[in-house]
Amino acid sequence: QVQLAESGGGLVQAGGSLGLSCAASGSIFSINAMGWYRQAPGKQRELVATITRGGRTNYADSVKGRFTISRDNAKNTVALQMNSLKPEDTAVYYCNALSHTARAYWGQGTQVTVSS
Repeated sequence: QVQLAESGGGLVQAGGSLGLSCAASGSIFSINAMGWYRQAPGKQRELVATITRGGRTNYADSVKGRFTISRDNAKNTVALQMNSLKPEDTAVYYCNALSHTARAYWGQGTQVTVSS
């Protein structure tokens, strides 16, 4: 099994920046892709960004040009650098990992709050 642990959430003013990190442990050799999702109060969980084992990235339209996803050489951590933050970015952010069989693993989430 795979375990995921997020860190780096917090409170920031609109226009500011924040960096999130996720560490994977367990059966890390089974991981193909990793990513970040978020869920705001009263809304469905939505895709923020993903990155494949080979480094291919995908971003939600709402964060393109502002957020950057990356992985380390061992492919056991994933980071999300968030710039030019907006109040609508406020949400709980969840780390995600997919195995080679497309099984999904989730972290416990970290709160990001952007004030006006």
